[in-house]
Amino acid sequence: MRFSVTRLCGGAALMVSPRNPMDIDIEKASHTLSKIGDIKSRDDMMLVVSWKGMEVTLYSQGKVMFHPLSDRETAISYASEILGMLG
Repeated sequence: MRFSVTRLCGGAALMVSPRNPMDIDIEKASHTLSKIGDIKSRDDMMLVVSWKGMEVTLYSQGKVMFHPLSDRETAISYASEILGMLG
């Protein structure tokens, strides 16, 4: 899967976006990701989970934001890991 990475929040966060948007079922994703982290909030469009010392926001289009994180390659690796868990 190919991604683009955008630096946010003055460089304290990275948004990893798949080149081809996805359609993620947030309810199912919440169930899956609750096995690896604490779900902090959720609505129809996104969920926030505490994972590996970060706040990770997953959007239904497959975008994943990591805060705090500044290394682009690590962000891509983590996004691949998370999206891989979701099918």
